[in-house]
Amino acid sequence: MPSIPLPIPTPARVRPYELVFIAHPDLDESAFQAVVTRVQEAIAKADGTVVKTDVWGKRPLAYPIRKRREGYYVLMHFDMPAAKMPELERFLRLQEPIMRFLFVRRDEA
Repeated sequence: MPSIPLPIPTPARVRPYELVFIAHPDLDESAFQAVVTRVQEAIAKADGTVVKTDVWGKRPLAYPIRKRREGYYVLMHFDMPAAKMPELERFLRLQEPIMRFLFVRRDEA
């Protein structure tokens, strides 16, 4: 009886992403840094690597969110397998200090 070849598992393709999130404006400096660190750790836990973190600081919002008119903006560049993105999105939705977030896949060139 001929044996059926098993499929060879392919490694998950790592893709570059950008994440912009807005944190609650009432956080003090240490609490804000803790939020940024938690997001970086969540990316690392999901087999990703943070390339760059750019803190834009407190800025006015285009429209009120949760009755707030400003928030702390953070931009992160990171590389991560596409299959792990829903896990990271769920993590960000459960974070109370994060008011909004947006993922964008960057060009690989």
